[in-house]
Amino acid sequence: MAELSTVARPYAKAAFEFALEQDALADWSSMLTQVAQIVSNDDVRAKVLKHPRLSNADKAEMLIDISGDSISEQVGNFLRQVSRQGRLAALPDILEQFETLRAEQEKRMDVTIVSAYPLKDAQQKKLATALAKRLNREISITTQVDSDLLGGVILRAGDTVIDGSVRGRLNRLQEALSA
Repeated sequence: MAELSTVARPYAKAAFEFALEQDALADWSSMLTQVAQIVSNDDVRAKVLKHPRLSNADKAEMLIDISGDSISEQVGNFLRQVSRQGRLAALPDILEQFETLRAEQEKRMDVTIVSAYPLKDAQQKKLATALAKRLNREISITTQVDSDLLGGVILRAGDTVIDGSVRGRLNRLQEALSA
C-alpha cells in the first residue's frame, strides 16, 4: 500500500491546489469521495479497472458515466489524466491525501477517542476544547467504546496517539520496572 500512497501524492496535491485556487475544496472532496467509493466497489474493480480489453481512456469514461451528473467537468478531466497513467486504482489513496491537505488548510483535525465507557457530552466537549487549544485546530470528535480498557482514554489524532488508559499506564510501568 505504500506504493499507492506514493503514486497518489502528486495527484492529490494537484487536485488540492486546483480546488483551492477555484475555492471549491468541499465540492472536490465530495466528488472525489464518490469516485473513490465507486472505484472501491469489487464489481467495478473486476469489470472495469481490471478488464484487459478496456483502454485506460475507456475506463475513465466508464467511471465518469457511472458517476453521472454528480461530478464536474474538471473532476472528469482529472479522472482522464489519472487514467492516462493507469492510476485509477489509486483514487482512494488520492482522496485520503486530498482530505489530509484539506484538513491542514482548514486547520481542523479528526480525533478518535477510545474509552472504557461511553463519554457524556460534557466530557466530550471538555476534551475537544483542551485538544483544540493544544493542537491549535478545530476538533471533530468520534468516540468508540473498548470494554477491554480498565479506565482512561486513548486519543488518536492523525499520526499522534495519546494513551491515557489504565492499561497503557500499566504497560509503561511494567517496561520501566523491567528495564
